Amino acid sequence: MTLEEIRTKINEIDDQLLPLLTARLDRGREVAAVKQKTGGPVLNPERENEILDRMESRAGEYGREVRVIYAACMEASRSLQHRLLGSGEELRALIQGAKDRLPSGGRIACQGAEGAYSHQAALRLFPKGELSFSHAFGDVFEALRQGTADFGILPVENSSAGSVTEVYDLILKYRFFIAAATTVKIDHCLAVPKGTRREELQMVYSHPQALAQCSEYLKSNGLSAEPFSNTAAAAKMAAQQGGSIGVICSQQAAETYGLTILDHDIQNSHSNCTRFMAVCRGPVIPPDAQKISLCFSLPHTTGSLSGVLSRFAIHGLNLTKIESRPLADKNFEYDFYLDFSGNVHEADTLDLIAALYEELPRFSFLGNYRELEATP
Repeated sequence: MTLEEIRTKINEIDDQLLPLLTARLDRGREVAAVKQKTGGPVLNPERENEILDRMESRAGEYGREVRVIYAACMEASRSLQHRLLGSGEELRALIQGAKDRLPSGGRIACQGAEGAYSHQAALRLFPKGELSFSHAFGDVFEALRQGTADFGILPVENSSAGSVTEVYDLILKYRFFIAAATTVKIDHCLAVPKGTRREELQMVYSHPQALAQCSEYLKSNGLSAEPFSNTAAAAKMAAQQGGSIGVICSQQAAETYGLTILDHDIQNSHSNCTRFMAVCRGPVIPPDAQKISLCFSLPHTTGSLSGVLSRFAIHGLNLTKIESRPLADKNFEYDFYLDFSGNVHEADTLDLIAALYEELPRFSFLGNYRELEATP
């Protein structure tokens, strides 16, 4: 049999399958109608596993493949039922009541010190903001929790050094909302206290991410590195302490604290950028929001993550990030943080989020926001 003849046979089988698949989805509609009256949950794991086990055992050598196909059928049926039932009433009400614009000002908490890259991000998002700086990322979240700040500015990801895992852990701990995001172009320089010569340098201080971003420069120049809480805070410390130490920081931080710049643009990648988020206590969803963030955990069963991700494919939504973080009180169980492109004012997108809200443990809608790209 030729390839074309085989493909013709496949088309014939597909033509036979389609009416059966649509009939199965029709039964899903009927199930939704019954559950509308009885109030039963859409997800019934015991019933689904019973069907999957039965079909796998009957399929012989194709058991695993058939199980995957039936799992996809049930994911699609559940998605349809959630849409028909209008699942996730609490989440829908939360989104409906969200503010629709980001203020230009307010009390803005940043980690670090004046001149830090977080300072640049804060000024870009809140040009009239009243800025305050703290030592640790956790202090920013505590300022929000205690009501002494309206928004917190936090770095979440660098294009070359990856995710700032401590911040993701705090996002998953506090479950505040993401109101906006922006990307800041990173141009690191090596700066020293006035009067310090290059040959006198004994140690270079900076945030661990900045040290990682400049690792090639440090190695090629034989410089030892020491982690510090923040790039600008390191610059401030060097200016106060003086001596034969250097820092990796922005030009703005070096100038702010009166340091001498020895070298500019020392990062490994010259397209280096850091993504910052503005976090707050209540949702802010502008009409032109284009990025959605969620977090959730999953049942500790085979294929649970694959099943959730398939739902995004069904709805034609593009995932842009997924991050897993271990649950402190569980062995090998995780919270997942997920970004995707979309707007909750689109009915299909809201239906998906509402369905996941009903089904997934520890689910939180973290926000739908605009993301400003890096300035040149």
